[in-house]
Amino acid sequence: MGNQRGPATFLQRLQNRFYAIPAVVQWWAGHFVRRARSSPDGPISFTRLTKPLAACSVALITTGGVHLTSQPPFDMHDPDGDASAREIPGDVALSELTITHDYYNHSSADRDLNVIFPLDHFRELAQRGVLGRVARRHFGLMGHIEGVHLRRLQEQTAPDIAAKLRADGVDFAFLTPA
Repeated sequence: MGNQRGPATFLQRLQNRFYAIPAVVQWWAGHFVRRARSSPDGPISFTRLTKPLAACSVALITTGGVHLTSQPPFDMHDPDGDASAREIPGDVALSELTITHDYYNHSSADRDLNVIFPLDHFRELAQRGVLGRVARRHFGLMGHIEGVHLRRLQEQTAPDIAAKLRADGVDFAFLTPA
């Protein structure tokens, strides 16, 4: 696994270190929370779960750049990111997945993908009866979406994913940011 486009540039490594500073992370997260609260669309919605986990279907969604090795990698050359999504089958072997993302250190996830995409753990929870079932498909996206791509993510990619999850009877999505 790992970045399929070669090592990160010096500038990317420097930026990764900058965003690893706790105070910078707090500021950056706060910036996006303030933007979301003042969005013309209103605050981010939250819906409480209405049935027990043992009766729920769950899907995974990650912004960690996870995708099938057979799918095109996320675009690491566009400074505003890549607002596309990759559909990941629920029965996939983790060995068939990779990560394309230059904006975080994913060396731990490269060793064990469950760190960022805990599909094996969710399968185990379903087998033990803690979860009702693991969905038939999941989604990988790239974090760090800005500029014109943010609108595409909000108006096209996210609604498309939501429609597919509804069609699959998914009760909740477990989100893993990167």
